[in-house]
Amino acid sequence: MEDIFWHKQTADKPLFANLLWARPENKRIAGKLLIVGGNKHGFAAPTLAFNAAVKAGVGSARVFLPDALRRVVGTSFAEAEFGASTPSGSFGQQALAQLLELAEWSDGVLLAGDFGASSETAILLEKFISKYQGQLTLTGDSFDSLINNPAILRRYNTVITTGLARLQKIGTNYGLKKSIKSSMDLLQLVQLLHEWTSEIEAFIVTEHAANIVVAVNGQISTSPVKEANLTDLAAYASVWWLQQPQKLFEALSTAVYDFSTSK
Repeated sequence: MEDIFWHKQTADKPLFANLLWARPENKRIAGKLLIVGGNKHGFAAPTLAFNAAVKAGVGSARVFLPDALRRVVGTSFAEAEFGASTPSGSFGQQALAQLLELAEWSDGVLLAGDFGASSETAILLEKFISKYQGQLTLTGDSFDSLINNPAILRRYNTVITTGLARLQKIGTNYGLKKSIKSSMDLLQLVQLLHEWTSEIEAFIVTEHAANIVVAVNGQISTSPVKEANLTDLAAYASVWWLQQPQKLFEALSTAVYDFSTSK
C-alpha cells in the first residue's frame, strides 16, 4: 500500500527531473507572485519570502505591507506596496480592495506571515480568501489567523506550509477522524496526511523527522533535509506552482528538491 501513494525523493534522485529541465528561462512567463505580510513591529517574513522567491526563479514579485511600515521601508524596497493599517500597525479591513486588486495582477498569492494577533487583520484575511479564487499559499502566522475558518480546508487552490504544531490544530478544529501527534514517526505521519488530503481540499507541505512532506489529494512525497526554513520553502512552493499550475503534486515535490539542493 505504501508504494502506491508514497514517493521518496533524494538529493541525487529528483522524482520529476523533467520539470527541472522545463523551467521557463524568460521572466515574462515565469509567473507573478504577490507576497503579503508584516506589521509595525516586523516584516522579516515577507522580506525572506521575497528573497527566496527571487532565488527560486519567479518572473515578477510584489510585496504588500501595512502602511505603518511605510516610513521604515521608505523607497529602499521598490517592489513594496502599502495598504491601510490599524492604529496598532497591522493590516486593516480597509486594505481589502487594494489587496484584491494586487491579487488580480498576480498568478498567485503567498500569505507570508508576521501579521500579528490583530482581530481586524484576521477578518481581512477571511474576507480575502472568500473572494479570491486563485492560487493561495499560507505560512507563518497567516495560518493562525485562519485556523478557526473551516473554509480554508475546503478551498481547493490552497497550499498550507507549516509545522506540526500548527497542523495539530487542524484535526481538533475541523473534526477530522485522526489528529497529528508530535510522537508520530515519519511513516505514521505519511499515512495520516494521505488520509487527510484524500478528505480535505487543501494541500499540505510540512517538515518532520528530517524530511519535508508534500501531501496532495492523497499522494505523498518525502525528501530528506537537514534544516528547513518554512517561509523560504513556502516561497519556493509558490513559485513552482505558478510555473506548473496543472501539475501541483509534481511542482510542489520539485520545489522541495530545488529548495533542499540550493543551500
